Amino acid sequence: MPWYLYLALKQLFPSGRRIAFFTLASIGGVTLGVAVLIIVLSVMNGFGDEIRQKILETNGDVDVRSEGGIMYDQETVMAKIRGLPEVAAVAPYAQGVVMLQAGNRPSFPFIRGIDVRHEQEVVPLAKFLLIGRVDDLDDDSVFLSSELAASMAVRVGQKVDVYSPLLLERLKKDEILLPRELRVTGIFETGWNQVDSNTVICSLRLMQELYGLKSGVHGVSVRLKPGRDADEFAARLNAQFSGADRAVSWIESNRDFLFVIQLEKNMMMFIMLFIILVASFAIASSLLTAVVRKTKEIGLLGALGGKPRQVAACFCFQGFFIGVAGAVLGIGLAVLALAFRNEVTHTFARLTHSEAALLRFYQFSNLPCSYSPHDFAIITASSIIIATLAGLLPAWRAARLKSVEALRSE
Repeated sequence: MPWYLYLALKQLFPSGRRIAFFTLASIGGVTLGVAVLIIVLSVMNGFGDEIRQKILETNGDVDVRSEGGIMYDQETVMAKIRGLPEVAAVAPYAQGVVMLQAGNRPSFPFIRGIDVRHEQEVVPLAKFLLIGRVDDLDDDSVFLSSELAASMAVRVGQKVDVYSPLLLERLKKDEILLPRELRVTGIFETGWNQVDSNTVICSLRLMQELYGLKSGVHGVSVRLKPGRDADEFAARLNAQFSGADRAVSWIESNRDFLFVIQLEKNMMMFIMLFIILVASFAIASSLLTAVVRKTKEIGLLGALGGKPRQVAACFCFQGFFIGVAGAVLGIGLAVLALAFRNEVTHTFARLTHSEAALLRFYQFSNLPCSYSPHDFAIITASSIIIATLAGLLPAWRAARLKSVEALRSE
């Protein structure tokens, strides 16, 4: 081992003595910075993965829509798509907005008409049902999302009135269109607030009647086999269509939303990185103090034949070793903290009486977490580089000391 590496280790971890407070403080600063970065990014990754999973479960991988708004040749389109090797299932749908009224409580939910025979293969509706069965859905009944049912104080078995948008068109012709009275036969909850807060599910035939679609639909949902790329499949599908229909992947449909999630993660990483930068200033200050305090020893090293770059390496490697030790301990601390994240979250929620808010707004009873090797590599490399750079200024100062002047300093 080169003497300057040995000397750097000895200054940080002297044998036969306690570890210097400077070493503990410097490593502790890097450790906390690395741990906070990994914890925050892992939780952000968990939230992102949960949201992406909910989008996929409730919408499918690819959505095929008609450029004219209404698709009348859906059986031909479905047969063409179903014959492709990447496809696991397809299902037609129609969707829009209606007015829903229960007693004197009105609401304007999003409504989706489904073909029960095919929808189960694309969206696991049975998995989301809290009350009721998929077979209970017919042309005279609806399923309500959990929060919508709670806000309207509606339970299974009760009836609701549905007002179609066609009502406005009929009024222009001095005609009256009575609301459709439907029975609530199921309550569902997907775990995604955007769907659970304001959604109604009905049969496709009922939706066609409410919107006057006749035999048409608004689109076709496609479920791909595991491991297939949705963007690539949508592009290939568009190349096969004549132009009347267009395929859109779930990534393209939610591009802005996914961009915001990624932006939040990047901003959190940028902000948390300042913790390590603050620790680096502490490292630089301590090493500068060591250079001033050990001016005579540095001069002696030069007199014994030590080259300026070797003297500089002695202090620069101290920053490197601090970065390595802090990164290793930070990773261990982060993994330990994340292992008990749910216990900490539930305890905090109980103390602040915010358990209901956690479930309502975030839809997670347990805090999601997802480890990313890419994030681990970036955080570890950044912390080591920053800590090493923190030793450059003290190293440069030590290298500039002349042996004669240094030995004459006391």
